[in-house]
Amino acid sequence: MNETTGKQGLSGNKGNHGVSRRAVLAGAGTVAAVAAIGFPNIVRAQSKTLKVGVYGGYFKESFEKHIFPDFSKASGITVEPVAEPTGEAWLVQLEQAARARQAPADVSMMSQVAMLKGMSAELWAPYDMSKLPNAAKVMPHLINKYPDGKVSGIGAVSWYITLVTNTKAYPQAPDSWAALWDPANKDKLGLLALVSNSFLLEVTAATFFGGTKHLDTEQGQLDCFKKLAELKNNVKLWYRDEAQFEAALKSGEIPMGQYYHDVTGLAAADGNPVRSTFPKEGGINDSGSWAISRASKAGDLAHVFVDYMCQPQVQALLSRKVGTAPTIDRKLTDLTDKEFAAVSSDIPPIIPRYDLYQAKSDWLNQKWTEMIVG
Repeated sequence: MNETTGKQGLSGNKGNHGVSRRAVLAGAGTVAAVAAIGFPNIVRAQSKTLKVGVYGGYFKESFEKHIFPDFSKASGITVEPVAEPTGEAWLVQLEQAARARQAPADVSMMSQVAMLKGMSAELWAPYDMSKLPNAAKVMPHLINKYPDGKVSGIGAVSWYITLVTNTKAYPQAPDSWAALWDPANKDKLGLLALVSNSFLLEVTAATFFGGTKHLDTEQGQLDCFKKLAELKNNVKLWYRDEAQFEAALKSGEIPMGQYYHDVTGLAAADGNPVRSTFPKEGGINDSGSWAISRASKAGDLAHVFVDYMCQPQVQALLSRKVGTAPTIDRKLTDLTDKEFAAVSSDIPPIIPRYDLYQAKSDWLNQKWTEMIVG
């Protein structure tokens, strides 16, 4: 079990907790400046501009404050930040623009389901991996590939959904996701409301069926739906509004559930009686990837940017300033144990089965409604 009751290395903006998943991720603190690196294939010129799409709000603001200026200083490339809408609205915009051979952003941070849908439409330009030496450090499960093996996406950021509890209601932290099924927790849980963002099928498979490969077949998926249905009496709130659940967790009204590890740590650091625990089965590791639009005319500059973002010192900076988990092995970074524990865990994670949410979206949503939240 790996748990944290405080977000070490980050001081969040009080009052922002729960505004949205990414509205709390602008931290403060002293961090060594990222070392300038050479880009032999790019002529330094301030007139070179790269449009980079990132999630809006505090997430975009923290990139503008802590990441983009150092990149521009090192590369001579000016970043024009583009605020992306969350969900798949940005994918639709990129697809429509690409048909007109336009690129609202040259490189964008994309969710994994959106990555897969964009791949099926061949929206993403394949990477030239010879131009991305630092990408070799990115963990394999955070690399997206076309069927022919060409790389379509590189891990940009990742974060964890964990088992969270109110410390007054639960003086002892649970050590397994199985706690969600404990009859003693009737009417005490807050869980994410959608099959495609709660990843509870994966949690069920990892906890009771030996791993997420059990979801390879429809029968395995039904096994997990049936097992998941057994915890319905324990659920007080299926939440879409993160702020609603966070407030209920802090007050003890809903003392257990699933939530974002970093946000829970920030709330604990503010003195709230909450904790985040990485169960023995692992936390849920969700992520976003950098993808280059096929319509972009700045592919070379995009390669420079993505390679820069894969550097260990930049990944450590993201953990300290933006609150994301490193996309590379922690041993390559200079993060302290406390800093790493604030954003991640050494326990092998539960990786969402994004392929299912692309291939079987309608069927999964139907069964979710019929058997779980209906």
